[in-house]
Amino acid sequence: MRVLFFLGHPAHYHLFKYIIKELNRKNNQCLIVIKEKEMLESLLINDNLKYSNVLPAANKRRKHSKLAILYASGRDLLIKDFKLFNFVKNNKPDIMIGTETSITHIGRLLNVPSLVLNEDDAVSQPEFCYPTYTFVNHIITPHICNNGKWKNKQILYNGYHELAYLAPNYFTPDKEKIKEFNPSQKPYFILRFVSLNASHDIGKKGLTLELSLKLIELLKPYGEIFITSERKLEKELEQYRIKINPNNIHNAIYYSQLLIADSQTMAAEAAVLGTPSIRFNDFVGKLGYLEELEHKYCLTFGIKTSEPEKLLNKVQELLTTPELKKAWQMRKDKMFSETIDVTAFMVWFIENYPQSFQIMKNDPNYQNRFAFSKKNM
Repeated sequence: MRVLFFLGHPAHYHLFKYIIKELNRKNNQCLIVIKEKEMLESLLINDNLKYSNVLPAANKRRKHSKLAILYASGRDLLIKDFKLFNFVKNNKPDIMIGTETSITHIGRLLNVPSLVLNEDDAVSQPEFCYPTYTFVNHIITPHICNNGKWKNKQILYNGYHELAYLAPNYFTPDKEKIKEFNPSQKPYFILRFVSLNASHDIGKKGLTLELSLKLIELLKPYGEIFITSERKLEKELEQYRIKINPNNIHNAIYYSQLLIADSQTMAAEAAVLGTPSIRFNDFVGKLGYLEELEHKYCLTFGIKTSEPEKLLNKVQELLTTPELKKAWQMRKDKMFSETIDVTAFMVWFIENYPQSFQIMKNDPNYQNRFAFSKKNM
């Protein structure tokens, strides 16, 4: 098969990288198309993967007002559609996969099936779902997701995006890698800031400078502090910026004592790695997969931006909890015992599409063939 993957974010590369590797190993041909996003090209270059960039420097052109964000998003979508149309005509993939709206538009125009993977509930991002799910062939999401009016197109699986690249059979932590940014090997904490300038982020808030400085003072007696950020850092915070190869960020998260973020993705990554995490933003309570990681498995905490004191109190509570990481590792093991190998499932689904869609519709438990085995845990 010729399989086109459209990547729009570093997290999407992580989601698909082992799927791409396995499909290539089985003599399929994978084509990679991207739009430029923080660190995405670096990750592909580091792994010696060829790709085509259909939207260079998109985020550098984007402003922060609501009108500017909506205008830029619409303009960027037209550019992506146009360039992807030409790419697909020239390369003739059998199927297109990704998290991008454009594959559904061009798939409909050129009669190429499109599969969109998402882990956010439809109600949380209508500006993405309406122009995407209307045209997509099928939607593949965690079982906890609510896909609203498009549920007839959905395939639900027991897992999360992060399992596709952070399960023990794909990710092996390497403590030597943290010497790159923490040569003293002291305990440390990570703060993660996102840009909050996408269309679905309009009106949303996260960690402020004032609150970040309070967190740093609270954490300092317990270890080093490192910041990873999409947005430009204030001078008071720049000294804490982590100096690390982007390929090693998951080692950094794994060995961290605690991660505090206004990012969904990195909080979920920490959860499946067994590292305590707190997400502080206006999406708290609105995303099913994070609600499950929080309330079913107790692997992360969500705190709304209207409750900064609650954040500080939760951090203090975790800092004084004995054997915190050990408890999280046990909770993580429970989560793995009830989920599937998302990469293995997706490779099967792609290679056997469209029959795989019908198999899953008729027998959703078919996915249990891809459950994690104890020897891999």
